[in-house]
Amino acid sequence: MKVTTAIAAVIAAAFALPALAQSTPNIDQRQAVQQQRIEQGVASGELTQKEAAKLEQGQVKVERMEEKAKSDGTVTAQERARLHHAQDKQSRRIRHEKHDRQHDRNHDGMRDRPRAR
Repeated sequence: MKVTTAIAAVIAAAFALPALAQSTPNIDQRQAVQQQRIEQGVASGELTQKEAAKLEQGQVKVERMEEKAKSDGTVTAQERARLHHAQDKQSRRIRHEKHDRQHDRNHDGMRDRPRAR
């Protein structure tokens, strides 16, 4: 009976380790925050629909990079660094687009004109 229990424990550990290696909670959390920033920008009119669509494509690209890094069961330090760099780049793009004075405050899909000074 003890041998069976020991074998079951070894098998369970063998399957659990790759699952732990695939976990990227910091990257997933940051992706979620960046997604919220895009949605908030659309809701407030800081982002036009075109800008939001382009930013969404960037988010998808980072997600694909993450899936590729996870595909072999381990996310190496180099892969993690690439993911962080891609997320930094995406974050800068989001900030730039939200603060570039192109607005869609009436949510008609057209860019609003800048205010006359």
